[in-house]
Amino acid sequence: MIEKKNIFNQEEKAVLVGVILKNQTEQQVKEYLDELSFLAETAGAVPVKRYVQRLQHPDSKTYIGKGKLEEISHYVQGKDIRVVIFDDELTGAQITNLEKVLNIKTIDRSDLILDIFARRAKTAQARAQVELAQYQYILPRLRGMWKHLERLGGGIGTRGPGETEIETDRRIVREKISLLRKRLGEIDKQAFTQRKERGELIRVALVGYTNVGKSTLMNLLTKSGVLAENKLFATLDTTTRKVVYENTPFLLSDTVGFIRKLPHHLVESFKSTLDEVKESDILLHVIDISHPQYEDQMNVVKTTLAEMGCHDKPVICVFNKMDEYERRTFDEWLEPEVRENLLAELKERWENETNGSCVFISATERQNIDLLRETILTKVREHYRIRYPYKTEFLY
Repeated sequence: MIEKKNIFNQEEKAVLVGVILKNQTEQQVKEYLDELSFLAETAGAVPVKRYVQRLQHPDSKTYIGKGKLEEISHYVQGKDIRVVIFDDELTGAQITNLEKVLNIKTIDRSDLILDIFARRAKTAQARAQVELAQYQYILPRLRGMWKHLERLGGGIGTRGPGETEIETDRRIVREKISLLRKRLGEIDKQAFTQRKERGELIRVALVGYTNVGKSTLMNLLTKSGVLAENKLFATLDTTTRKVVYENTPFLLSDTVGFIRKLPHHLVESFKSTLDEVKESDILLHVIDISHPQYEDQMNVVKTTLAEMGCHDKPVICVFNKMDEYERRTFDEWLEPEVRENLLAELKERWENETNGSCVFISATERQNIDLLRETILTKVREHYRIRYPYKTEFLY
């Protein structure tokens, strides 16, 4: 029978593996492995070594080449390495073949993200969403995961009890998926009813890449106690608060962060959570401008929003962590005038690209928060004027 378990029971030493395909650069894959390392640390692992191989296409049996696999195998043997983590999605057969050679637990990026989500899920809705995603991940990999089915193939004597067991497990997994979908459908109805009961208020949703400071900003704007950590996916459940600026009320929601290569099972499972984004009137796209790849992260968010059908919603770009950006970018000996000119050029560029719909802040240092509030208030009042042209109680 299938048993779901946490990947990491304690701090485990991990080896990370990435592949440079023909449409990728070495720098890109290094950045992907940096993020994979942060994911592993968030899950409780300790990355100690990285391996990268350039390939035209992944090997169908082991994903990486024979020589690289032998190199990794030689490294992990005799050391206290507990897990090998691949940055790309593996099939069940590839996982089995890799574990045969490496003789230690082998997982992929999707499995790692699912484990983090499982640890972070607190509410019944989040737990059901993660469980559904886990079962959807497991189902196509069942055959490859059954090590005792290695002897099965064609010919006499190859049809044994293992085949019955795997079919039994498939049926159990399918039934579980069906039950979870039904349960989430009921939760969706309740959530939809709750959203309808919120009435006529304009809705604003915080969106962005994971760990860009959305929850910290939510706490600042609403004085609420949303969990804010320097870890990936600190927030899974949508938190919605009523906010009133200068007698103008609106609803502000914090949502789950996006990430590149987000498993499609999670996107599907978290549909009801992401509906908060789809039904919002205004999006606050929070960006960690101090991150070296912040533009790539912006593109991931834009792509995900487009896939959700939210590409035409009004967006305010909130460039967060400006204090950290200045610390990382500018030398302490740089002349103040040069520093100010460089900052002015940066802001001018993004004001042009966002048609002036952007604000540069530091949530932790509370820089420019009043300007952000004024920007949000202006946008919210514009929406009230359009939606309720004959009502004035929302506008002043």
